[in-house]
Amino acid sequence: MRSILQKKSLRFVFAANVISMLGSGMNSTAVAWYVLQATHSKMALGTLAVVQTIPAILLLPFTGVVIDREDRRRLVMLLDALRAIVILAIAALAFAGRVKVWQLYAMNALVAAGFWVFWPTITALIQELTPEDEFVHANTFLLAGVQGGWLLAGAIVGFVYNRLHLGGVLLIDVSTYLGSFLCYFAVRKGRHVVPRPAELHSDLVAAESAVGKFFREMREGVQFLRGHREIVTLGLSWALFLSAMMTGVVVTAPLSDQVFHRGAIGYGWLNFGWGTGAFVSAFYAPELIRKFGARRSIAISLGMLTILMIAAPTMPFLALAVIIYSLMGSGRGITGVAMNTSLMEQVPPHFMGRVQNTFYAAGTALQVLQSYLVGAVAQVNLIAGFSVIGLVYAVGFVSATWPVRASPQARVTGVG
Repeated sequence: MRSILQKKSLRFVFAANVISMLGSGMNSTAVAWYVLQATHSKMALGTLAVVQTIPAILLLPFTGVVIDREDRRRLVMLLDALRAIVILAIAALAFAGRVKVWQLYAMNALVAAGFWVFWPTITALIQELTPEDEFVHANTFLLAGVQGGWLLAGAIVGFVYNRLHLGGVLLIDVSTYLGSFLCYFAVRKGRHVVPRPAELHSDLVAAESAVGKFFREMREGVQFLRGHREIVTLGLSWALFLSAMMTGVVVTAPLSDQVFHRGAIGYGWLNFGWGTGAFVSAFYAPELIRKFGARRSIAISLGMLTILMIAAPTMPFLALAVIIYSLMGSGRGITGVAMNTSLMEQVPPHFMGRVQNTFYAAGTALQVLQSYLVGAVAQVNLIAGFSVIGLVYAVGFVSATWPVRASPQARVTGVG
């Protein structure tokens, strides 16, 4: 694990994620809380979750090709810069006291569009920068960085929001994007593109139009997945996990507000518990994956998430709910490390963007349906809303444990 930190490029990537997620965690919590207080509606939180996914559904089928073609470091820097500009504009409106809920929806839609391109890009970049025998440790540090930032955000966002209000939190987020941009700028110099296998029938390829080449590369990604059913079932678990995790915002704020009556500070404590669990899991996830294997570790985590999600709203005290959330964060951490490691081990670098985006697209499409369903159910009964999310985790558990024979060649270098 120490060898990972000896790589200058990876140190900057991990630092960028700590900084970026500090701001993003505060932004997410503050916006959700503002929307709940402005509308007093769980359906409004469901809408907030949905608008974060619509851009992903539109973009993800196409951006995988871009991720596999372009310099991933430069793409991440561009995404950081664009998201900072959007958030700065809304922060100015918030300081002027003129921000509207629909403007927050629009901001979240644009920022989420950047996020859904960013996350598969950064995973592919880490795969590119990391030796194959260090994938578990690299993903562990990635998770530690992301959840470390989220942990800090959860610890302070309630207090910061009470003092600086929405505009101040958004301005902090802008500053973290700037810090993240500078870290990625220092990762390396020049343009670097992942090498591809020699193209078959190169004379025909050379004659292709840009559009023809784009759609041919999309088809190659689909063909790769058709030949690797074990990756498809893994991706289904990932999509279900992702949709359930992202829908948690619909029920977490009402849990603090209506059950424990602790307002923004209680909401911050719940997020702090989640972030703490996810961060701490980075220290034991590699050993768990080594002992049980990546797929069994995923199944164990999703089973645990199923039980804990259903139990969370029945806790009599906020402190117990925070402990439940910390255990759920731990499950999130183990699942994330095991999923990313499995993909890095089984998917060639020049397919990584397309394969990831396929699963992210499925997850975000599920989230659209799930967010409105959970919002409508939680409006009637909050415990039932939590149970719907728990059920989705349970289906992910079934997918992770479904027996599938691995393809003869787990990693390939091109399309068969």
